[in-house]
Amino acid sequence: MTKLINLNVFKDFFQSSNAGGILLFICVILSMVLANTDFAVPLQNILDHPLGFENESIHLRYPVLLWVNDGLMAIFFLLVGLEIKREIVEGELSSPQKASLPILCAIGGAIVPALVYLSFNAGQETASGWGIPMATDIAFALAVINLLGNRIPSSLKIFLAALAIVDDLIAILVIAFFYSSGIETTYLLYAAIGLVILLIMNRMNVLNPYLYLIPGVFIWYFVHHSGIHATIAGVLVAMTIPTNDTDVESPLERLEHALTKPVNFLIIPLFAFANTNITLEHEMVAGLTSSLGLGISLGLLLGKPVGILLTSFLCTKLKISSLPESATWRHILGVGLLAGIGFTMSIFIAILSFGDPLHISEAKLSILVTSLLAGIIGYLALRSNKTYPN
Repeated sequence: MTKLINLNVFKDFFQSSNAGGILLFICVILSMVLANTDFAVPLQNILDHPLGFENESIHLRYPVLLWVNDGLMAIFFLLVGLEIKREIVEGELSSPQKASLPILCAIGGAIVPALVYLSFNAGQETASGWGIPMATDIAFALAVINLLGNRIPSSLKIFLAALAIVDDLIAILVIAFFYSSGIETTYLLYAAIGLVILLIMNRMNVLNPYLYLIPGVFIWYFVHHSGIHATIAGVLVAMTIPTNDTDVESPLERLEHALTKPVNFLIIPLFAFANTNITLEHEMVAGLTSSLGLGISLGLLLGKPVGILLTSFLCTKLKISSLPESATWRHILGVGLLAGIGFTMSIFIAILSFGDPLHISEAKLSILVTSLLAGIIGYLALRSNKTYPN
């Protein structure tokens, strides 16, 4: 009699709250290994291979890597935007006092790292990289905090998600105003018209969440061509989808449930795999202790938690905001450390900052090493024997 394969182990894995994070880190390791073997060139050729179509009116032919970073990640930002809106309506961000804290902490957590970087690089040719340590990689930061399960209060996960969203929006604005060649206002106007259409649909009580995705695709196209990072389109669309504060499942919650598994088990792992194929070079290692490397490393590893802790302290003392429910100062420190996972957005800004390939390579390695340290230290700082009802 043929023995059937026991598929329960796979089912249990994909139902685990840690599964997405584990799969993410497997993809990171696999990508880095391949990037430092004979498979590096074939892998890069695949990522550089153009897909799509274009003509005189429509331009949608881009490398695979861009489709992953600007296309699939817009869906990830759509999911995060849905989660944030739900929390604003009925959860941890439903009061101005609670919502103000992650917004202000994101601002403090962006300014302090930039100042740390400039303290090492002011007056040098690398000074233009001041935006590199400002960014938090939301995908990786949330993956680490999800590994903690019920060892942290659920409010802390929402706090980090909200902080990282605002942090990314700050980074996008920095790129748009300081690292972009210019913004196409015509495309922004088209995107605004699409957003108005979605708001009208919301006011007309259109309850099918998938109908909102049709104008959403056009908004993504126009935002992408405007010169602003296309992933912001996902957040804009999410904010227009109806929800409620009752027990009845809303359109927002239906779409959120539909997107959770594809995002966690396909989009984020694919994104990680495509963006960590970094080929290590001898010159990159020496750059870890240069003013460029130290500015990035200390900006992310020290500037981020200091900025977030200091802002949290001032906000609570001045009674502007209150800490997330059940959260302690140790939790805020841990979140600050996880916010030091700069990774993809930091690498993107590094590419825009420098013309010298060596500076870009040094910056990439510094970002990678520091993000790994921030993730490990942040995880250990948050890990405790106590469990919380989530």
